Amino acid sequence: MGEIVLVRHGETTWSASHRHTSYTDLELTADGERQAREIAAELADRRFAAVLSSPRRRARRTAELAGLTVTETVEDLTEWHYGSYEGLTTAQIRHRAPGWQLWTDGCPGGESPEQVAERLDRVLARARARLEVGDVALVGHGHSLRVAGARWIGLPASAGGLLRLDTATVSVLGHEHGRPVILRWNSPVGRPAGRATGSPPEPR
Repeated sequence: MGEIVLVRHGETTWSASHRHTSYTDLELTADGERQAREIAAELADRRFAAVLSSPRRRARRTAELAGLTVTETVEDLTEWHYGSYEGLTTAQIRHRAPGWQLWTDGCPGGESPEQVAERLDRVLARARARLEVGDVALVGHGHSLRVAGARWIGLPASAGGLLRLDTATVSVLGHEHGRPVILRWNSPVGRPAGRATGSPPEPR
């Protein structure tokens, strides 16, 4: 049985400044491109039955630099739609809406946690169908991949708030005794473990 490998895209200017980025189609920074190239060595020994990518340029470029041949671009792999909160930091959003939590409140004009879970469930179903053939890579974004991790182990989308995911990291979903489990999470590539990049911890 194959494994599902989650790849979060490399750094962009907005991820570096902790701004919520969904439909804004940014390129990788120079550091983001370097990070993506370093992912290639991490994945070199894997043979993928399928590589599914978000259609956003930052995800597709990460896949390319990581040596992955995208077999399908999947709209369901796009980032959580932040609606009117697009481009804002958590601090800026909480100045408007004190106590706001993405994982329970969602975004006005954007998506609720339940809506994000529904489409990531569809992505996981696609990936699961290919695991008899080999591994499947999902190349995407921080919050949506955190929902994917939570949903894989049967938790609601809100549990993604407990799964920090930095830029240019690799996570692995698999099975133990027939049950879905998280085998690795938020593994840094090309830098010392424990050195975080990308989004800061979700404020509690």
